[in-house]
Formats: sequence, structure tokens, C-alpha cells
Amino acid sequence: MTWHGVDRLLKGSGRRKTDKNKRVGRVKKDIVIEGDCLAELKKLPSASVDLVFADPPYNLQLGGNLSRPDQSAVAGVEDDWDKFDNFAAYDAFCSAWLAEARRILKPDGALWVIGSYHNIYRLGRIIQDLDFWLLNDVVWRKTNPMPNFRGRRFTNAHETLIWAARSQSSRHTFNYEAMKALNDDVQMRSDWELPICTGAERLKTDGRKAHPTQKPESLLARVILASTNRGDLILDPFFGSGTTGAVARRLSRHFIGIEQDPTYAALARKRIKVVTPIASADLLATQPKRAKPKVPFGSLIERGLIEPGDVLFDSKRRFTARVRADGSLVTEASESGSIHSLGAKLQSLPSCNGWTFWHISRGGKDVVIDTFRDEVRAADEGAA
Repeated sequence: MTWHGVDRLLKGSGRRKTDKNKRVGRVKKDIVIEGDCLAELKKLPSASVDLVFADPPYNLQLGGNLSRPDQSAVAGVEDDWDKFDNFAAYDAFCSAWLAEARRILKPDGALWVIGSYHNIYRLGRIIQDLDFWLLNDVVWRKTNPMPNFRGRRFTNAHETLIWAARSQSSRHTFNYEAMKALNDDVQMRSDWELPICTGAERLKTDGRKAHPTQKPESLLARVILASTNRGDLILDPFFGSGTTGAVARRLSRHFIGIEQDPTYAALARKRIKVVTPIASADLLATQPKRAKPKVPFGSLIERGLIEPGDVLFDSKRRFTARVRADGSLVTEASESGSIHSLGAKLQSLPSCNGWTFWHISRGGKDVVIDTFRDEVRAADEGAA
């Protein structure tokens, strides 16, 4: 289906008297639905998915054909699904599918939308108008972008993603520790440098690109790891070659894909079928510290991992303190407190993470006391 005249289609759909916000029911998971995006979205129950990732038509405004310096043709996006009569038709279409996406999202769900300079600013306005709550705009900086063959403007080397919660009150998922671990223990920034889809990952049919805008799995993996948990349900209303479904399956998430082109839908099903999920939850991502069982410092003493009278010190051995039987610490100057409060007081800081601040000597090596907390958790999980 093309989107010419979509404004007329939308006007007709607005005459229904049923309250679509009251639609509820069970939803099938891990499926590729063939059909029109708007029509199929309307069939999905309200508050049923955890995340929506959308790579909608870009509405590219390209005049004429593109060619390389050697006069060979550039395989760009020329499909009917990317063509609209005008900006008003495109805006109406985007308003319609985004409104359905918001209805389908759970109260704490979130939305990711990717686009280029052709459409991302229009999408951003609509997203805010529909009362989504913007969290970040992320710049995907391509390490190997397509060159600018016309030489009339800068090489377009990035795309923009908008990340938004369903509402201002949504308690959205953000796996901060996983993103930090992925970035060599440095906070993940909002500019991501990743390659475009090439090589063996690029799906081909008869030697040609099977889909003109296939996204790299590395991009979807980052999105999914950042903003979903194991078992969550992800909806992609513009499924294409199925990258979202393939990555979701590998990371032990569920998916629903909507794709109007039977060829792309078949390609996606075939691709996803051979993906092997990561079986162990421990191998998926770093578990958020707040989600781990709480272990009081005193329990280390009760279990004999640390003894009363043991000396703790910081990594540079500027400060020392002895352990009391009740789990508090005391210095030679009689300053006392918990591992956290005493660490903060000695450094003249408002707060301190005592677990990572204090160390103890074991076997001639300095060991951070957080190591023992992990041992307790591992022992308790094993007993369970």
C-alpha cells in the first residue's frame, strides 16, 4: 500500500464511535504480522507492550536519480511506501500511528523513533504534541556513511533517534549499569558511533540489497539493552527485514513486527528463525545494583568474612579504621560511623559508597570489601 491520500483514510477512520482506549485483551508474541501499519495497530490491545521501536518512512525529498562519479546508479529508497503527497499527509500518517503506539504502550513503556533530517523534526513535534515525555535524542554517527555524490551539501553522516517515555509520570526502564559496562565503565553518552549495515550482516537477494534501509544489529542491541528487560515485549510497526525481531530474540525479549510487504515479512521470518537466544539471564547484561539482594555490612561479620578488629583502608591508604562487632567502623581518633558515613566524613564529602571505598588486606593483596558482598549474594543464590 502507498500512503498517497492517507489524509482521506484518516478522516474516514475518525468517525468510529467506539472508545479505542478501552480495547484490552491478550496479545500474541514473537510474530510477524503482514498488513497495513495503521489497520494492524488498531487491533492490538491497549497497555500491552513495553517498548515501541519505529523506523518509519523517511519521506525522502530527493529529486532525480543519484549516480556515483563513475556514473553507476546509487540504490536509494525509491519504494512507494516512502512517498507521500505532501507534508500534511505525512504528518497525519505519523500522528495516527504514534497515537496508536502510545495507546498500546504500558504506563511505564517507552518509544524509540529513528529518522534523518528529512523527517525527524516533524516526528519530534508530533511526539511532544501527543504527550510523550522526551528522555534523550541520540545521534547515531555512522563510521562508514554513504558519500555525498552530488557535492552540493555536507556528507550526511548521522541519523537521529528520539527516546521518549509514554508520559511524564512513566517509570521507564534504563539499564544504566549495562550501558556503562558496554562503554568500558564510562557513562554512555548520547552520541553513538556505529557502522552502517554491511558485509555478511547485510541481507541480499540475487546479489542486491534485500531491503534498502536495513539497520545494523549493533544499533538495535544498544537500544534494547538500554531500555528493556529480559522477557519484555517490543513492538516494531515498520518491521522491514526484521532486525528488531532478530536482536530481541537473541537477547531473550519478545517482539511483534508489522510489515506490509510480503517479501520483507517472509525475509524477516526466515532471518529470525535461525537466531539462537542467549539462554542464561546472567549472560544478558549487567544487573542493576538496585535490583540485587541487599546485603548489610554487618552480615559479612556474622558470616565470618570480616572479623571485628580487622583494619580497613582506602585504595591509597590515606585513611584507616577498625571494624567493630556491630558493623560500625572507628578510627584511631575515635571518629566512628558506618562504612558509608565514616568514609564521607574522612573525605569531607556529602556521601560515600563505602563498599567501593574501603579495602582489606587478604593474602598480601588489597581487596575491595564489595567483593565479599558479591560472595554472599552468590552463596545465597546457590542455596536457593
